Amino acid sequence: MTPQVSIIMGSASDLPVMEKAAEILNNLKIPFEMNALSAHRTPAEVENFAKNADSRGIKVIIAAAGMAAHLPGVIAAMTKIPVVGVPIDATLKGLDALLSIVQMPPGIPVATVGINAAQNAGILAAQILGLSDEKIAERLIDFKKGLKDKITKANKDLSKVKYDYKVG
Repeated sequence: MTPQVSIIMGSASDLPVMEKAAEILNNLKIPFEMNALSAHRTPAEVENFAKNADSRGIKVIIAAAGMAAHLPGVIAAMTKIPVVGVPIDATLKGLDALLSIVQMPPGIPVATVGINAAQNAGILAAQILGLSDEKIAERLIDFKKGLKDKITKANKDLSKVKYDYKVG
């Protein structure tokens, strides 16, 4: 299999958050890779990755970082591939990372999800791929139907919860 999505994290300590993106991609049967690269500690490796991702068949990059969170933007500056940034809650409740990723200069966009929201990054990557892959699009439709079914079931369960002053 050739990976279509690359999950890049600033360090292995980001794995507990980023495995949520991996789980989504895995469940949707989308080939992906996972690597740790640091914009500050391994800048040459980040440049090599970003400049060669397209030629390796990567179609979407999910890049996570905490604190100064330069990794998604640095990658976006060196590739034409869409980059989805995941701010990691490492300090300041993740607000520093969120602002670092979302406030990119004109011409260097990074799609940004919420703090630690790697699951949404995986879904967004799948939606991008689903634009040109009908099988992925169909699996996304089924996934979203499953979300709806969970809420329908929750409402059914909540209707059975009794309180003296609960109406309905």
